[in-house]
Amino acid sequence: MDTPTDIRLSIVIPLYNSAEILPHLLDRLEATLPHIAREYEIILVNDGSPDDTWARVQREITTRPHLVALNLMRNYGQHNALLAGIRLARYPLCVTMDDDLQNPPEEIPRLLAALTPEVDAVYGAPLREQHNMARSLASRVTKSVLSRSMSVAIAEQVSAFRLFRTDLRKAFDVYRGPFVNIDVLLTWSTTRFAAVKVMHDRRAAGISNYTFGKLITHAVNMVTGFSVLPLQVTSLLGIVMAGFGGLVLMYVLGRYLVQGSPVQGFPFLASIIAIFSGAQLLSLGIIGEYLGRMYFRVMGQPPYVVHAQLNSEVSCDSTTV
Repeated sequence: MDTPTDIRLSIVIPLYNSAEILPHLLDRLEATLPHIAREYEIILVNDGSPDDTWARVQREITTRPHLVALNLMRNYGQHNALLAGIRLARYPLCVTMDDDLQNPPEEIPRLLAALTPEVDAVYGAPLREQHNMARSLASRVTKSVLSRSMSVAIAEQVSAFRLFRTDLRKAFDVYRGPFVNIDVLLTWSTTRFAAVKVMHDRRAAGISNYTFGKLITHAVNMVTGFSVLPLQVTSLLGIVMAGFGGLVLMYVLGRYLVQGSPVQGFPFLASIIAIFSGAQLLSLGIIGEYLGRMYFRVMGQPPYVVHAQLNSEVSCDSTTV
């Protein structure tokens, strides 16, 4: 790894309803980064915040020369916003983090220390997560699904606090799908991941925008958008149901041959029909999810659209990606 004086960092932070906390976040970053990096930039991506986050960003950028900001046309999601910021990064190393100060900026040196020549990406795994029970449960489910999609040993230690070599983005430079997961996209270019334990503070202000339902939806999007696991499960389900049907047939024929009478009763027949119908509908639903994602990609729906870009020179642009 480079010596501290040679380190050049791009910090990418998606913003959503961050007007209140943004000055504190920037103060702590600017108190930390000069001690660990020769050059740095802080890329803020406003993900369609309904509050005055963008107005706050515009005020802050006039007095902070290291800021670069993107304002997206609407809310696209955290990972879509991250993708927009990562593609804008100028320096060799990139750090992503949340806007709520649960990822302390003072922990960035821990990530840098773990980025050895044998490692391309480092995750800051929380020593102790500061979430409620429902959020923690949903987070565990999401990480379990992510481990299936990433197929790397540390998948269950991933977090929004990441450090990786910016060149890794070359593998997903042409990615244009509306369903984005940065962790899976990173596996397209490397399998050399590491994780280090870091502090995880309580949210400094406001409430989390990730509800239990949103995390479960995110998990479903990951597993259907970046793996064929559901299709494999569907195939296995078909084999199991076919085997079960064969056993039922053997039972019906055996009873007829032994007792000379067929199986009686509407409940038995109704139960068998319900089981097989349910399996068929589940299989069709999974296949439908994949067809829907193919439809959106063929339609050309972008992962994000940039409404405006600001830096110390206050330039504006409108871009569809």
